[in-house]
Amino acid sequence: MSDPGPAPAGRWADLRTRILSATVMLAVGAVEIWLGGTAFAALVIGLTAVMVWELATMTAPGGRKAPVTIAVTAGAALMLAMVLRSDIAVLFLMVPTLVLILTPRRDRRLSGAYALAIMLAGYGLVELRQTGGDRAILWLVAVVIVSDVLGYFVGRLAGGPKFWPALSPKKTWSGTVAGWIGAALVGLVFVLAVGTSWLIVPVSALVALAGQMGDIAESWVKRRAGVKDASDLIPGHGGVLDRFDALIGAVVFVLLLGLFAPVTRLFGG
Repeated sequence: MSDPGPAPAGRWADLRTRILSATVMLAVGAVEIWLGGTAFAALVIGLTAVMVWELATMTAPGGRKAPVTIAVTAGAALMLAMVLRSDIAVLFLMVPTLVLILTPRRDRRLSGAYALAIMLAGYGLVELRQTGGDRAILWLVAVVIVSDVLGYFVGRLAGGPKFWPALSPKKTWSGTVAGWIGAALVGLVFVLAVGTSWLIVPVSALVALAGQMGDIAESWVKRRAGVKDASDLIPGHGGVLDRFDALIGAVVFVLLLGLFAPVTRLFGG
């Protein structure tokens, strides 16, 4: 979700729709996280396929059947990667990237790179749920949501200098920093309530920054494609990519961090 900066009262008109949509998504997500296992994996596979469909549609708007085929391919590839759970799984995660690069569309390399990020995020979410349990996935989602919401409201109310105007002209430094602070507070709550390592506080702020970079990355893709929203599937939010862009950046960062020190250690895993 973009951080729109200050705006007249009229631009709050979509707030009720946004809240209602967000409430439904939170309820569904909470149930799926609690269930875990196949139910959670199925949700992630479905969302990943939809996000790849949105990406394929944005970058090649003339086609109709091709984006659907690419989305189905992405979902199947992610499912195979989850079943295998080995080094070869990475090869399946790269399938949508290869398809996007090899088919006619604008910005093939950018599209391919972003498709890989989407696939890695899908795989990483399920892996984090399986290895870190519901506490780890709830922490990650809470960090992204709190930093996103604070960035949205503080950015609109406080305004100020733009964070990265060339790629995301509406995101402000005030909203960005508010997101970092909110994420660190989420980490503090987990320290006090769950007994996690104190390292989770600065890590939470870094995850928030990665989520903001995910937001900016999606804004860049949309600007290059000349569209305002990835799609109109979610009332008040645009597309699935518009809602989960920050989560993509956060999960990819957690995966990269895991190459050095698994985040699950913060939870005693």
